[in-house]
Formats: sequence, structure tokens, C-alpha cells
Amino acid sequence: MKRQLIYALCALCAAALVCSVAYTSKSSKETKKQTEPAATKKISKKQAKVYMTTDISPAGIEKVYKALDRKATGKGKVAVKISTGEPGGHNFLSPDLIKPFVTSVNGTIVECNTAYGGGRSETAMHRQVAKDHGFTFCPVDIMDAEGSIKLPVKNGKHLKYDEVGSHYANYDFYVILSHFKGHAMAGMGGAIKNMSIGIGSSHGKALIHGAGQDKNIWSTEQNKFLESMAEAAKAVADDRGKKILYISVMNNLSVDCDCSSHPADPEMKDIGILASLDPVALDKACYDLVYAAPDGQALQKRIERQNGYHTLVYGEQIGLGTQNYKLITLK
Repeated sequence: MKRQLIYALCALCAAALVCSVAYTSKSSKETKKQTEPAATKKISKKQAKVYMTTDISPAGIEKVYKALDRKATGKGKVAVKISTGEPGGHNFLSPDLIKPFVTSVNGTIVECNTAYGGGRSETAMHRQVAKDHGFTFCPVDIMDAEGSIKLPVKNGKHLKYDEVGSHYANYDFYVILSHFKGHAMAGMGGAIKNMSIGIGSSHGKALIHGAGQDKNIWSTEQNKFLESMAEAAKAVADDRGKKILYISVMNNLSVDCDCSSHPADPEMKDIGILASLDPVALDKACYDLVYAAPDGQALQKRIERQNGYHTLVYGEQIGLGTQNYKLITLK
């Protein structure tokens, strides 16, 4: 109990430290101007499809999944990457919401231990949290319980490799099932964060936070951290090829991540469920919907404070995906 309390305090201190790095902007348009580099690589004009339903239910998840026309199957097992949530949190994806989909693809919920302490920094604790939060309807695999493996990062500025849980290789197909919301460090947490920080082992998380260094990880220059997230995500996307898809649920839209033990209550209404085969397009669609919402000001400020849009700019630059998308609303 004392250990968990110490870890929780460490996590809160880390979050508070990062929140002191402020990026202010009056609008989404101004944020884009601030983060767009002076010289960029040639960006593909190819348009990605993003499917959306306002039906936040198991049927809604199934609807957007089918629209992607990519079956989560293969010779090996199917991994479903979610956040099981920090003890004390309550905004994470509901087990009742995702259970029908996860079981229909015979999926295993996968996670990795945290780098900041808290209730999920050790495997046994992490398994207990998943159980306490109701994720008992399928196997739960803490992928770095037995160490890490390395995925190459092609042409990365900060990372030479992405360090992921060693069990990563046990799965043939990955579903990145994300809860889109704010984040104290990244500004926003969606598909890119879920498959970079989320699939990173405990040490891999530290490397991403430290932009390739595992020391002084909480004092890294903000844009280097954001770029490292995109690089780690690209390592996973490159490795999986067509054996990956992305679904994001836009409900319980707090300014805080599910990794917070005391998240702020949402200040905006639920929006829907979105899916794509392109993680940048999916995160950009979620981002745009937040800015289009009449009650999205709190989350907008959190994104701008941490310059979160830069992750999408850099992700597009390195070929992780495109911000050019077509939103297709499903009835």
C-alpha cells in the first residue's frame, strides 16, 4: 500500500512538472502556424478514409470496424491495445463497451508497464488493476513482463529503435483501440500515443519521453518528445504493415489521460466512434471534431498548452500517415 502511494505521488509530480511547459495559442489555426516547420518534406496528397458513427455502443464499434474492410485475423493471435486505466481513474473505455468486439476477434488485451510509477509500474500490480477495472472477459497480457525487444525506427531524428514489450512478437494482428482525450504531457492522447507510449515497454516509454535518452526524461524539450512519439508509432506501423487498424472512441473527453489517478471531469459532450487505417488521419479527425465542438474549449487549451498538434505535423512528415482525410459518417 505504501509503495502504491509513493508511486502515485511520483506520477502526480511528473505530470505537474510537464504541465509547466506551456504552449499558448488563441485558436486551432494559430496552433498550426506555430508548429508548421519552415521547410517540410513533400507530403502525399493521398486522402485517407475515416469512418464515424455517433452511436457509442458495441454496435457502433462493430459498425466502424466493418467499414474498414480489414479483418483482425491472422495466423497468430489478435492483440487489442487499450489503456486499462490508472487506479482511481474512471474515464477509461468501459469493459461493457468493448467486450463484444474484443471477443468477436478472439482478442487479447495488451498493455505494458509504466515508466512513471503509479499502480501499473509492475506486472502483478498492473494485472490487478486490469482485473479491478473489469477487464476479465478475455486474456490480458502485460507484454513487457519478460523484457523488451527492439523495432527499428527508419530515419528517426531522435530514436534509433522503439523498445516494445517482448510479447509483442506473439501477435499477428494489432487493433489500436484508443480512448481519445487530453493528456498532461502530449496534449492529446489518441491512436499515435496509444501505439507509441502504449506499446513501449517501461524502458521504451522512458526512451520516448527522453527523445532517445533514458535520463532526465521529464525535462526533454517538448517538441522532441512529441516527435519521438511519432517515430515510435511509425516503427510499429512499419512492422505491422497491413496487420493493424485503428479505432478511437470519443467519449468521457477529459483534459486528462486515463493514466491519471485523479482525472478532471469531462467538460464536453461525447462525440462518437471513429476508425481508419491511417493513424494520423484518425487523430486529425478527432482533433478537428474537438475544435468544431461548441463545448471543447478546455480540451483545446490542453492540446495547445502542450503543442499537441505538432505530433500530427511531424507524423505526416515522416510518413506515418496523412492529415488529408475524408470523414464518412455511417448511419
